[in-house]
Amino acid sequence: MVEIVKVYRESLPNLRLIGKRYTEADRDEYGGFSVAWGKWFENDWFSPLEKLGSLPEAEGAYMGCMRCIDEFEYWIGMFFPEGTQVPDGYMYIDIPSGNIGTCWIYGSEDNGEIFGQEIYSMCVSEIIDRGWKLSKNPWVFERYNCPRYTTRDEKGKVILDYCIYLQDS
Repeated sequence: MVEIVKVYRESLPNLRLIGKRYTEADRDEYGGFSVAWGKWFENDWFSPLEKLGSLPEAEGAYMGCMRCIDEFEYWIGMFFPEGTQVPDGYMYIDIPSGNIGTCWIYGSEDNGEIFGQEIYSMCVSEIIDRGWKLSKNPWVFERYNCPRYTTRDEKGKVILDYCIYLQDS
C-alpha cells in the first residue's frame, strides 16, 4: 500500500530544465510515459546531461516534470543552473525560483501505485493541510532521487519525491 512518509517545504533557485518535452499525444497504452522513459534508458540520453553537472538542490536526480497551461506537457530530464548550455538534440525551459511542497511517496514502482492522479491528489491534500497554497498552473515533478528511489528496501519498495510549486507567501 502506498503512503506519504514525509512532507516538507523546499526553495529552489532559478533553474533550467534540460530534456525532452512530451504531450498527451505521446502517452503510451497505459496512459503514462513509461515507454518514453524506456527510450531514455535504451538510448542512454541521460549520459550527456549527467556530464553537465546538476543543480545541487536537485540532488543529481532524474526528473519527470509536468504542467498544464494551454496543453498538458510532460518533460523528462534534469535540473541545472540557469544559463546552462543545452546539448544538441535536447530542449530546455527556464523555471523561475520558488518554493515547493515535497512529499515522499513510499510504495512499489512495479505496480504503478506511486504514480498518477491519486498520488497527485494525496500530495495536494497534504500541502493544503499545512496551510500552503499551490501556485497557479504549478510545475509538478517527480524527483527520482538516488538512493531513495533507486534502492529498494527489504519489502521491495522505494521512495519517490513528488514536488509541487507553491504560491509565494
